[in-house]
Amino acid sequence: MHRSGLPLAALLGVTSLLLAGCGAELTADSDQAAPPPVSDTPPPPPEQTDVYAHTRAGMLSPAMEGVRNLVYVPNSQDDTVSVIDPNTFEVIDTFPGGDEPQHVVPSYDLKTLYVTADMVPAGTLTPIDPKTGKPGEPIQVQDPYNLYFTPDGSSAIVVAEAYKRLDFYDPRTWEQQQSLSIPECAGINHMDFSTDGKIALVTCEFANRMIVLDVEARKHVRTFDLHQVPNGMPQDSRLAPDGETFYVADMHANGIYLFDGQATHQKGFVPTGKGAHGIYFSRDSQRAFIANRGEGSVTVLDTATHQPIDKWHIPGGGSPDMGAVSADGTQLWLAGRYDSEVYVFDTRTGELLARIPVGNGPHGLTYMPQPGRYSLGHTSNIR
Repeated sequence: MHRSGLPLAALLGVTSLLLAGCGAELTADSDQAAPPPVSDTPPPPPEQTDVYAHTRAGMLSPAMEGVRNLVYVPNSQDDTVSVIDPNTFEVIDTFPGGDEPQHVVPSYDLKTLYVTADMVPAGTLTPIDPKTGKPGEPIQVQDPYNLYFTPDGSSAIVVAEAYKRLDFYDPRTWEQQQSLSIPECAGINHMDFSTDGKIALVTCEFANRMIVLDVEARKHVRTFDLHQVPNGMPQDSRLAPDGETFYVADMHANGIYLFDGQATHQKGFVPTGKGAHGIYFSRDSQRAFIANRGEGSVTVLDTATHQPIDKWHIPGGGSPDMGAVSADGTQLWLAGRYDSEVYVFDTRTGELLARIPVGNGPHGLTYMPQPGRYSLGHTSNIR
């Protein structure tokens, strides 16, 4: 943004105020302040925002003390959760996950995991203690397809997909605070929040559009119809590390839409691969990993340019969906939605390290522990 110069009168006024404020520091025989020293060195540029600066490898919060190193995989068609030891790539436990479990979501304070199971008309959140890896008693919550938390932690947002609603709950008592119906958002699905936490960009999977939510007012304020393809199906929504760009994966457009960081306009589209679905970031924030579910690949984006720099293919194909990056950043874990398996990639080389058999319909898996201060929800949206 260009800034015009101030009028002369305004400058004189500011100068007078400055001199008045400095008068007490002048010596008795001084009639003006000493000029500032001249330097040939330009001032340093303002520090660049990095949304994920607190999620570097090793930046574990006190809440992670004693947390077991485990991966939790909800199997939507089996109504179970598979628990994997990432050191051996073996399933070490399986327990009930509710009727049609979809995602395993870290709580805002990172002390609990919730399995979201959304079989309507009912639904449950099954808490998991990450220090033991064991589930607790399910909490009755209608249609929790997905789960997010407001950036201040005051509310949990249950994404009631079948009912086209966002339901706000007290995250401690699970008493409902408010319900926001958004009829034009069929298939309300995933979201992420601006750097200042004031807005959220939300996908409407079955309406080929995006909506913008005023988080504090809990009000729908804008709608974007997507035009890359006539039958688009937007999936994951994630804020890029620069805080100035939202990525939105579209499974039918086969790439990601780019929106500005306040979700006021669309600013581009980047092809990534067939069935673009989940979006995750490297621990140094320099790369984004886009899971292309329809072709069994992961596209690697440079987050500075928002352009592809590599593509990793699953030998023989697969259906990579949702997942998480390991705590040390060396592995990307993704559920194989249609292949009853989990994929583990080496983030340094793109090599497929493992294909781990799990239950039927594996979906939004979570890796624990995770670095960061707090969770905004989904499988690992942590800042």
